[in-house]
Amino acid sequence: MIRMIIIYGLIAGLIVGVEMFVVTTSLPLEGPWSMVVGYLTMLVALSFVFIAIKRRRDRDQGGVIRFWPAFGMGLGISFVAGVLYVASWEATVAYTHMDFASIYAQSVIAQAKAAGATGEALQKVIDQMAQFKLQYANPLYRWPMTFIEIFPVGVLVSLISAALLRNSRFMPLRRA
Repeated sequence: MIRMIIIYGLIAGLIVGVEMFVVTTSLPLEGPWSMVVGYLTMLVALSFVFIAIKRRRDRDQGGVIRFWPAFGMGLGISFVAGVLYVASWEATVAYTHMDFASIYAQSVIAQAKAAGATGEALQKVIDQMAQFKLQYANPLYRWPMTFIEIFPVGVLVSLISAALLRNSRFMPLRRA
């Protein structure tokens, strides 16, 4: 099972990591479209959780798998994919020399201004963003923040996959 977790986690991590690198370096998307494309790619990549659990159930365990082992396998694959996602983000930022924290901070400040924040309220947002930029410069802060972008998606996919595939009648293996 460990071998399957590593293989399928690497596949999922490579899919999401390569997409992130390509989109960030050659097709920079702005605003909500970048999030839509990013999370859709995560779902496509993490569909390998479902594929791996189904393969384990049908080929290795005779068509039966319990919820907790399936869920654990999904979490393992999601963890490996998450680690590759973090590594891909770090490589992308290093390659492009992007100052993500400043870009994000400017965006949040602009949103606050557009919402009508002035004076003390605006200064509070500016101070929070200055603190964020300091924190984000620290890899021990940045890495978990990046990991948390993908891992909850993996938990959700693992939960749904384990719940569906524990039923041996759901998508049974058809023998020729």
